[in-house]
Amino acid sequence: MSILPKPTLLNVVIVSPALAAANNGNWQTAQRYARLLRAFCRVRIVQRWDGSESDDVMIALHARRSYESIAQWHVRHGTRGLIVVLTGTDLYRDIQSDPQAQQSLRWAHTLVVLQSEGVQAVPESFQAKTVVAFQSTTTRQTLRKTPRYLRAIMVGHLRPEKSPRTFFQAARQLASHGDIQLQHVGGEHDPELAQLAHQTAAECPNYVFLGARSHEATRRLIQRAHVLVHPSVMEGGAHVVMEAICSGVPVVASRIPGNEGMLGHDYAGFFPTEDAAALAEVLLRLRRDASFYAQLMAQCALRAPLFAPAREQERLITIVQQSFLS
Repeated sequence: MSILPKPTLLNVVIVSPALAAANNGNWQTAQRYARLLRAFCRVRIVQRWDGSESDDVMIALHARRSYESIAQWHVRHGTRGLIVVLTGTDLYRDIQSDPQAQQSLRWAHTLVVLQSEGVQAVPESFQAKTVVAFQSTTTRQTLRKTPRYLRAIMVGHLRPEKSPRTFFQAARQLASHGDIQLQHVGGEHDPELAQLAHQTAAECPNYVFLGARSHEATRRLIQRAHVLVHPSVMEGGAHVVMEAICSGVPVVASRIPGNEGMLGHDYAGFFPTEDAAALAEVLLRLRRDASFYAQLMAQCALRAPLFAPAREQERLITIVQQSFLS
């Protein structure tokens, strides 16, 4: 890793549609960006830009939801210093049809995607100004796991994009397998899905719905699990995937571009999107086949260096400097 020169001290404003109370991916990204940039910049996080004349660079999370701040910045500064970070709903939904999200793409100096497949989802005319910046997390000790059962954890709020129904259905298919335990962490954002979660917990003794937990508590739960299950139908680059990998916990994930960009095309732990039977089969194989579990562990270990904080910090500083100077 090269040693970064001390850049000109810039004032950076991070616009995040979600703040600390939401405890979601946008907030985790905003908080981490601020921490990584503060060694080189003055940084603040806002939900909506206040028009401060002292700001040199804006990092806007979400092309559609941060549109008003992006538009206000463009009126004052044009494209200079305007960085737009594209989320999963941006990449795989909003920029296809939403006029405001599309306008944000035009105005941005730099577009940032969070995994290697993200560039291909950006319209071709904007790919030249699109860069990949893998997110990062701290490494945690790999804990020894009991051989008496397989504990699989899903971390995802109850939202359709996270496909919790796939996890509920897999729990029902595995109900007769007492040696496979399923835990679920997530806030009750959708009332219908919340009802299904509680119903599944009442009817399937192998499924436990833990509800919303703090980020630290969630990381400890991931660390103690044998495997993370990530069944989303739409992701820009999930925090929980890298947090599992950097805790020595392998991942079983839906085969969508956002997960392939995090785990690699040849990863052996994918299952077809929204296919609960296939997910159940993968978990059964992990329980029965130690060599398969070891394969996923080894593949995840090879991806771990992508999520190193120093790597993300260097990438972010370069992006910030270039957006302001060019």
